Amino acid sequence: MSKADIGLIGLAVMGENLVMNMESKGFTVAVYNRTTEKVTNFIEGRAKGKNIIGTYSIQELVDNLKKPRRIMLMVKAGKPVDDFIDMIIPYLEPGDIIIDGGNSHFPDTIRRTKYVEEKELLYIGTGVSGGEEGALKGPSMMPGGSPAAWPHVKDIFQAICAKAPDGSPCCDWVGENGAGHFVKMVHNGIEYGDMQLICEAYHLMRDLLGMSADEMHQVFAEWYEGELNSYLIEITRDILAVKDEDGKPLVDKILDTAGQKGTGKWTGIAALDEGVPLTLIGEAVFARCLSAMKDERVAASKIFSGPKPKFEGDKKAFIEDIRKALYASKIVSYAQGYILMRAAAKTYGWNLNYGGIALMWRGGCIIRSVFLGKIKEAFDKNPDLTNLLLDPFFKEKIEAAQDSWRRVCATALLNGIPVPAFTSALCYFDGYRSEKLPANLLQAQRDYFGAHTYERIDRKRGEYFHTNWTGRGGTTSASTYVV
Repeated sequence: MSKADIGLIGLAVMGENLVMNMESKGFTVAVYNRTTEKVTNFIEGRAKGKNIIGTYSIQELVDNLKKPRRIMLMVKAGKPVDDFIDMIIPYLEPGDIIIDGGNSHFPDTIRRTKYVEEKELLYIGTGVSGGEEGALKGPSMMPGGSPAAWPHVKDIFQAICAKAPDGSPCCDWVGENGAGHFVKMVHNGIEYGDMQLICEAYHLMRDLLGMSADEMHQVFAEWYEGELNSYLIEITRDILAVKDEDGKPLVDKILDTAGQKGTGKWTGIAALDEGVPLTLIGEAVFARCLSAMKDERVAASKIFSGPKPKFEGDKKAFIEDIRKALYASKIVSYAQGYILMRAAAKTYGWNLNYGGIALMWRGGCIIRSVFLGKIKEAFDKNPDLTNLLLDPFFKEKIEAAQDSWRRVCATALLNGIPVPAFTSALCYFDGYRSEKLPANLLQAQRDYFGAHTYERIDRKRGEYFHTNWTGRGGTTSASTYVV
């Protein structure tokens, strides 16, 4: 058999499906797994009769690869990636390429790129989104790392990735070192936000409007046909239609405690590091944390009372209000995500193509939606757009949704239904459009207790002042700095 185009290590669900995808696009793939029985089971099972070479050692894997060798790791993020890199390096030659396709944290990818390049090898850290079905049928891929590696993997990546409705591949070079994994992390953070918004819409329909799963299924089916068309709306529609063995909605029998793998948390931490108000995604992460406190919430529900949800208005009109609030909040979430990417690009020296990123997310990935096409158009028109809210299309949409958005948030709060993502998005919007916020008082407080100084509206920016507020303090002020 001729040598393989690429090698893949890690035959779990994602790894196996990516191998099947690559082979179906005409590539020969060599595979290896530390537990070698998995190799045998795969070769004798799903891979039987296909251009897939089973190998049982790193040496054998490397011997079966064309040069420059391309080895993709689909192993658990963290230490296993470092372990495999160190295991592989002694067998490689200058110019060979190591690819990490797992959900690695971007600082690790920055470190690994430097480490691997010092060994005269090339490195790629690529986000892969779309779950197991995406891996098999076409994921969204976000590669970054050593720019010299991209021409050697571009044909494979763009052949196996999803395609946007216009046929464009949902994969392109993102940027240096950790850029690809950073963009994937932001993608996952936005995914947290989208899911939380949908759950809040569901919560309002279920507990305030008293709708059944079947009625909500119909609403999500209608929303899927309009501007909210997306993968997450589609699967929500489908979930609400599924019945358990007794004919009752399965969703009603699922315990209300959400899990998380940490990428949403990483996005929030990165936003804090960059000083970017990523409020909606932060609230989405905290909502999952609160949901996990199930036993405590059950106990608290017996101690505290609140308003009993009661709706007396036009149900159909309020459902439309919820739809508009969901759309407006979604705009805010993506706007915040893009501001974070822009800030990180400046910090790490990445040259990100923001319209291109929206295109990469249009197919294959979990947040794919028609909405992303509008983001691509916004950045095509103005590559230097500082905030998506300022794009004419999104400005018009936000303004058209504003009254509905406020009604939904106010009604939810008056009825004791938590909507942290809806309200944080609205508060961000109101803060962003405010010429004057109360931070003048905050800065006075900081100067009072810590001599942190302040600027004045009647002096030029960059001049700092300190007041001896009590008459007892001295004239010494702290140096001005922003963390």
